[in-house]
Parts: sequence; C-alpha cells; structure tokens
Amino acid sequence: MRISAAFDAGSIDVVSLDSTSGEAHLRIPNDAHSEFAQWFYFRLEGATGKDCTLVFDNAASCAYPEGWVDYQAVASYDRENWFRVPTRYDGQTMQVSITPQHDVMYFAYFEPYTWERHLSLMSKAQLSDICRLHHLGTTLDGRDLDMLQVGEDAAGKRKIWLTARQHPGETMAEWFVEGVLLRLLDPDDALARRLLQQAVFYIVPNMNPDGSCRGHLRTNAAGVNLNREWANPSMNKSPEVYLVREKMRQTGVDVFLDAHGDESIPFNFVAGSEGNPGYHVGRAELENTFKSSWLAVNPDFQVTHGYAPDQFGEANMTLATNHVADYFDCLAYTIEMPFKDNNDLPDADTGWSGERSRQLGASVLYPLAAVLAKLG
Repeated sequence: MRISAAFDAGSIDVVSLDSTSGEAHLRIPNDAHSEFAQWFYFRLEGATGKDCTLVFDNAASCAYPEGWVDYQAVASYDRENWFRVPTRYDGQTMQVSITPQHDVMYFAYFEPYTWERHLSLMSKAQLSDICRLHHLGTTLDGRDLDMLQVGEDAAGKRKIWLTARQHPGETMAEWFVEGVLLRLLDPDDALARRLLQQAVFYIVPNMNPDGSCRGHLRTNAAGVNLNREWANPSMNKSPEVYLVREKMRQTGVDVFLDAHGDESIPFNFVAGSEGNPGYHVGRAELENTFKSSWLAVNPDFQVTHGYAPDQFGEANMTLATNHVADYFDCLAYTIEMPFKDNNDLPDADTGWSGERSRQLGASVLYPLAAVLAKLG
C-alpha cells in the first residue's frame, strides 16, 4: 500500500500506514502560512481487494469540524467519475471504509476542478466569436489571473460580473461557472442570446490559482483569505483581489455573483448585502426578484436554509459581495453550494457534485434575465 498527493491540488500527510491490516492514519495539512485545514486530495495504490480504513486523525481540529457531520468523502478510479464512499465521524476522527477494486483509487474532499481543466476551459471559451480572454496580471506564485468577457461592451449594456474560487477548495464554484459559461456560449440557446443583447459578462472562473494548485482550502500563496481583502487589497499579499477590483472599476458593475461552497449547510442558497449601510428598498426588490425567479425554475435552489442576515449597518465590508454592492450600488449575491449534498433532493451515489453544480450554474441565467428586466 502507498498513499501520495504529489499532483495538482493534492494534499495529505501520512502519519502511518499498515499494509497488513489495511489501516492508514492521515492528517489534513494546513494551508500554507495559515491555520485553515480541511481540503484533502490523494491517491491510494496497491490495495486492490483489501478492506481498508483511512483514519483522518485531526478531523476534529480542522477549520470546520461541523462539516464532517453526515459528510461522505468522494472517490474515483479515473478522476472523471466521482462517487461517495462510506465515511464516519465520531467527533474526534473521521474514517473512510473502502475495498478498492482497482490498483489506484483517488479520494478528495469534493470533486476536484484541476488547473489543467481550468486552462482548457479558458482556452476553449476564447474560440467563440463572442468571447475574449483578458490577462489581468499574475499571482504571487507567478500564475496567470485571467478573465473572460462574453459579449460586446456597448452603450446601454448592463455589466454582469461572476467570480469563483476565492476559496480554492470550494471547487463546486468553478463547476458552477463552467455551467454558466457553456450556456452563454451556446449559439442555439435563446435565453443566452437574449441576455447577451442586454448585457456583457465578465467572468473570473478561478480567483485563486495558487491556492488551487497548492491544495489549499481557503487561502492564497501568502495564507490570505481573499474574501476578507476587498476593502483594501494589495499587490504584495492579495494581488488577485486587487487586479479584479481594478478591472471592475474600469468596467462598472450592475450585477455581481460570487460563487462559493459551504462546509456545513446541506443546501444551495444565497447571501446578500442587507447589512450594508447603503442597503435600500430598490436593492431588496432586486434580491427578491432574483430569488423568486430561481426558485421557480430550479428545485435545487431554496431560501429556507442559509446564513442569518446581517443587521442593517453591521455587514463585514471586507467581503466581496458587501464591498461590490456598496461601491457600485448594485445587486450582489454570494452563492453557496454544499460539500455534502442538497438535502432537498439527495443523491446517495454522488451527493452534491460537479455536474449538479454545472446545472445549477446554467440555470442562474433565468434569475439574471428577471433582474435585467427590472433594471431596464
């Protein structure tokens, strides 16, 4: 038996490994220069047909231990088809029990979205006549931070911004963006064509390339949580936010969506800017339009479960959604998806997955169309 994580987004420490009993004790590493630990991604080899127990010794001391309650890890043999495997959390350790059927088996916190897939998505998207790739700058590790512009900017057109993976381990966010992007680029999709007559989209599918490749849960190469940097970003510790924020100020923003994943809440939901000092009735009406429209078209979305709304004037203005809503006086929403499953429509085989995230992303065009109709 052997366990390794020396690949894109890989992350695990092996404490001990007993090939005779099939038991491995593992530790989930912290993000570099940070106390956050939750993301894992590794491969197990040489255990075909053996009853194995993978014990995560530090589960209780991870960043979000409540996320392990009712959680099932994901696994794959080909890194394309991912499924849930029996997982148990006893309040101290988390244990995965499995009998591998092939020589190599991969395990992850959630279905990975690799850097290679990201590069392929960006490269293929630019082949469309209605899409342009803009290089915004480089990260601390020297990776490219790119943005896709879908549609032509013209007088009277609304500006819709979509970002994802400020927290790199929330890979469902980039799956979500892929669903949005592929639908927008489909020349046979009538809703997409209508939207692009009214608006231009600015999309950053991966806000945190370094954290993604390093196998971080929540931070960039400097150990910084990007979604706490929007009030005062800097090129020496949060260039990703600085570069995107500067571009937003060049283009303007009418609608902003920031895609994320939540460790504990097994539902899809949104969080708005109701705690902002500049929040007003007009923005509340747009939020209600957005939510009611999405509820009408996709049962994977709901409004019963989520974060408690901030009290007026008490919002954390360093968060992307709050900062953008305030600066541009626009509709801004954080979209949250589960690491576990959507308890409204559970799937025992896959739980919440990359494909379900893609489909949710494709469906967000409907509430966007409803909001644009209100904006005129």
